[in-house]
Amino acid sequence: MPKLWNETIEEHRRAVRDAVLGTTAALVGELGLRAVTMSRIAEESGIGRATLYKYFPDVESILTAWHEEQIAGHLRELGALRDGSGDPGERLAAVLEAYAFIQQRRHGHGAELGALLHRGEHVAGAERHLHHFLRELLAEGARAGDIRDDVSPDELAGYCLHALAAAGALPSKAAVRRLVAVTRAGLRPEG
Repeated sequence: MPKLWNETIEEHRRAVRDAVLGTTAALVGELGLRAVTMSRIAEESGIGRATLYKYFPDVESILTAWHEEQIAGHLRELGALRDGSGDPGERLAAVLEAYAFIQQRRHGHGAELGALLHRGEHVAGAERHLHHFLRELLAEGARAGDIRDDVSPDELAGYCLHALAAAGALPSKAAVRRLVAVTRAGLRPEG
């Protein structure tokens, strides 16, 4: 097949996949997990059910694919902040605040959807990746004198991630920012 044909087919497949993922997420947000069916997803996406089944076997697999894309986007966002300009303390502050707001949005999934989405290996892998890059940023900050060095960067990364998970229960942006400030205060060098 000509290259242009292959590119066009791949673009079409990506467009269908993106439409299915977006439609499914919107339907679950609107109707709840149990009310969403493959028929409804196909109808709302503007494709046939047979076509939908060529892409995904069930609603759960669609939601898992959607969630994997969400996580990848979060990691790109946090990675860009980590690799951005500024000293290690400034970049760490940006990463911690962005992570806290991600946690606040994440808890908007609801208990049932959250239980489904957060049990996969994709989540565990993302958490390991985040812990690693946060540990490296904390180590850089400790070398620069911005972060305490009496606690290992590995332990501090765990502290940050666990402390900021509490943002999921906070009602406002101001509350999230206060939590980030308290977390950052625990990272300051003593003295």
